[in-house]
Amino acid sequence: MATLTLDRVLTDAEALPADELEMLEGLLRKRRIEAWRRETAAAAKEAAKSLRAGKIKPQSAESIIARLRHGK
Repeated sequence: MATLTLDRVLTDAEALPADELEMLEGLLRKRRIEAWRRETAAAAKEAAKSLRAGKIKPQSAESIIARLRHGK
């Protein structure tokens, strides 16, 4: 089986007609957004589970931002 490389994919994509290349760009963008949504939903579910289990405590957004700014 041939190994795909980024360079090969780009070369093949550049050979597509303009309308198909535009369609490919849109499809890739939509798939990446959907993957991000799935990852975010999984992280939120895990955080909610940890909260219910008492592993983390509720905090205000202001206190979290302050901790991030002070590197704690």
